[in-house]
Amino acid sequence: MSSKVNSLLARNTENAAKAIGSYSQTVAFSHYNNLSAQLPVDPKSGALVSGGIREQAEQCFKNIKAVVDSIGHVMSDVIRITVFVTAIKDADAVDEVYKTFFPTYVPTRTTVAVAALPMNALVQIEALISNGEGTIPDAPQSGDLIKLTNNTPNAPVSTLSAQAVAFSHYNNLSAQLPVDPKSGRLVAGGVKEQTTQCLKNIKAILESIDVPFDDIVKINIFLKNLADIDAVNEVYSTFFPDSAIARTVGYVPARTTVAASALPMDALIQIEAVVSHGDGTPPQAVEHRHGIVIWANNTQNAPECSLCTQTVAFSHYNHLSAQLPLDAKTGELVAGGIREQTEQCLKNIKAIVESISHVMEDVVKVNIFVKNIADMDAVDEVYKKFFPGGIPARRTVGVSALQKDALIQIDAVVANAEGTPPKA
Repeated sequence: MSSKVNSLLARNTENAAKAIGSYSQTVAFSHYNNLSAQLPVDPKSGALVSGGIREQAEQCFKNIKAVVDSIGHVMSDVIRITVFVTAIKDADAVDEVYKTFFPTYVPTRTTVAVAALPMNALVQIEALISNGEGTIPDAPQSGDLIKLTNNTPNAPVSTLSAQAVAFSHYNNLSAQLPVDPKSGRLVAGGVKEQTTQCLKNIKAILESIDVPFDDIVKINIFLKNLADIDAVNEVYSTFFPDSAIARTVGYVPARTTVAASALPMDALIQIEAVVSHGDGTPPQAVEHRHGIVIWANNTQNAPECSLCTQTVAFSHYNHLSAQLPLDAKTGELVAGGIREQTEQCLKNIKAIVESISHVMEDVVKVNIFVKNIADMDAVDEVYKKFFPGGIPARRTVGVSALQKDALIQIDAVVANAEGTPPKA
């Protein structure tokens, strides 16, 4: 590997829970470490810790800390935390434990209740970590990059999370609930009004850091009732594309929609955004800071959608939209059961990855959403054919429903070694 090329760096430690599938605990690429979601598993016994939600939450965070420590980082390097619980009432107990691991600095955060978690756990927590040294072998990078946190009173403020945390070429936003920032309460109305408020909150955060709405690379929608998706899309289409330039080229971000069993404050919807940060977080050389471009790409070899782009590249990452087990030619679910559907999801991802001149070995992180968590053994059988080395980090959650009544949905984050160069 040339010392001028970023390389994937997968790592595991015995001090954290061993993977229960074909994946790595953390995969670093460029300026980020992507951690697999951590279950409340004792690394010595390989079993769930005894006790209730507090004990399980503490073990999840202990496992994250063990991974973070093993790669020479600290918990204040965490950019984003995502908390999955099976009962939304448990979120308060998780918060109490969370505070002990983040006593001063708080990252961005998303909390969502889902139908099921691996090993019947009550909670699963994942983290995204900064990687100041980067992953160019034997070559120093901008090790003095700084992490920038931001809050604005024009969006809901929380003592438990920052609204936005920028590092290198990305801003990661906390998931936004449909909360009026002035009253601190849910907006009146139904799912359309709530969707509007979520997106208004995201827009307010971006305006406060002087970033245009069209710099959003990836949107994740957590929806209480998947039947509301048409109403959500109606509102969504009024926000994307935002500018005249984006409308001209038809740019929309990559997107994943997840059925939530419940959301904080009994909301109907919650929206999370990953945003490009063209000027990076200094110090950087001027020529490295300006003009990095967003590259959006679709291929006919995977299912196309007018509301999202199959993959959006910015700097050193490609963010893929979630793939359902749809035949690209017919747009219909493939025949068969969970094995056939898993294979089709991964075939669609592979087609997208190859369309941007990458290979499956460039996949950094995989997110699996499955209707029946008991299907994961069958999913893993197929998964290993596509990732025989078990390199990507991974998240697995059980959901109550999927679009098209599918059994599985998969999205991915892919390395982009060449980056997206400045405009000529």
